Amino acid sequence: MSTLLDGSVGQIDFVTRHGLMSPAQLAAIPRITEMIKEHSLRTIRIAWCDQHGLVRGKQVMAHDFLLALRNGVDFQTATLFMDTANNLAVPMFAKHGGGIGVASLCGGPDAILVPDPLTFRVLPWAPRTGWILSEMYLNNGQPMPFDTRAVFKRQLARLHTRGMDWVGGLEVEFYICKLEDRMLQPEQCGWPPDPPKVSMIAHGFQYLTEERQDEIDPILQMLHDNLAALDLPLRTMEDEWGPGQCEFTFDPTRGVMSADHMVLFRTAVKQLCRRHGYHATFMTRPALPNFFSSGWHLHQSLCSLEGGENLFTNFANPTDELSLLGRQYMAGLLAHAAPACVFSTPTINGYKRFRPNSFAPDRITWACEHRAAMIRVLGAAGDRAAHLENRAGEPCANPYLYMASQIAAGLDGIDRGLDPGPMDETPYESGKPKLPRSLMEATAALSGSAMFRRELGDALVDYLLLLKQSEIDRFLQHVTDWEHREYFEMF
Repeated sequence: MSTLLDGSVGQIDFVTRHGLMSPAQLAAIPRITEMIKEHSLRTIRIAWCDQHGLVRGKQVMAHDFLLALRNGVDFQTATLFMDTANNLAVPMFAKHGGGIGVASLCGGPDAILVPDPLTFRVLPWAPRTGWILSEMYLNNGQPMPFDTRAVFKRQLARLHTRGMDWVGGLEVEFYICKLEDRMLQPEQCGWPPDPPKVSMIAHGFQYLTEERQDEIDPILQMLHDNLAALDLPLRTMEDEWGPGQCEFTFDPTRGVMSADHMVLFRTAVKQLCRRHGYHATFMTRPALPNFFSSGWHLHQSLCSLEGGENLFTNFANPTDELSLLGRQYMAGLLAHAAPACVFSTPTINGYKRFRPNSFAPDRITWACEHRAAMIRVLGAAGDRAAHLENRAGEPCANPYLYMASQIAAGLDGIDRGLDPGPMDETPYESGKPKLPRSLMEATAALSGSAMFRRELGDALVDYLLLLKQSEIDRFLQHVTDWEHREYFEMF
């Protein structure tokens, strides 16, 4: 017999039996119970970030949610076998784990989602509805090997053993369009379905002008009010280059929070826009006239675990923008940039952004305050806010994998004492290696990466490569408009 999380006495529950919550998480549960009563919540969305960065989950009735805090909630592992279009990428019913190497997953049995009480929110746009992030566990209490939030937390734990913590800041570009036709006729609901038809909310091409921002201000204010109600640390809202292209930035946060914020931000924006007659897309380069690419610039540094001091700040040498540790960390990012693209730029579409003279990097370079470089150093000697900006990411990347890859690469640079070399004053003219030109090149680099296999595990790397290969194979089998124009008449 034991005391349960709600104070009652009974059999030991799943969470307690396997020690799946920290004291801080357990301490947050009474406040959740109060919030459910205070807001008369009927349902709680138990959300889980899948391998692609998409939010899946279940709506659980409020009274059963309190039980889910003790025992988790069952969830289909079939989602682990799906690629970006929900195709089964590998045979789920085959022996030896249905093709993904975990024997207990053969046949798609249920796993268990365990909510994290520290992530609980009341959704301001969905009446009487709560929201909470979760992690996936096997029925024996072991972490699901492919749970990406757990992957990131394991990299954070590596930092913590060294007395360091991760600091991440978000700078995210995306498009907001007016939704004209959701394309819901039966013949339009294929696999994948026809994309919605949209029109623009503004002309664009007046980068950062007040006129353009005021033109879309009602949409921005609606998003602001809801994101603020979610306690997301929104910093700026900006009009970008393309028609309806926006950039939102967020204050830096420590640990897993930066990735959690990205997951909630994307799903919130898409839901809010749809409810108001708009369509938001975090796709990198939509196939629409006059659309430019969108990027996700990931700002990052390391701080001391206890005091929070910025470990990238250089007080020793007035000519260096970064501390020695910061330079070594950056050197690790550069050394592993090609295989890391599978995490930062995981779609076929994302590689169409890597072009010269495009405000996006096209090769593996670094520079101070230069938007052509892959790694942009911000700050000067003695600057307590000195940090790195990785400009290679795309907005739809899984944030846990993206950030985990940065820590793994950066720590390798520190451990090996790597040096990034001199900066590239003209990155687009540099002789440094180019970034992968396609997802195919990136996956080949990841397949051969001993460092990522060592730090993230062969099982995870091979699993992600399987999913990406399914995506690549479907793309290569598709006859594109370019091919039809190129060959249909002439041959």
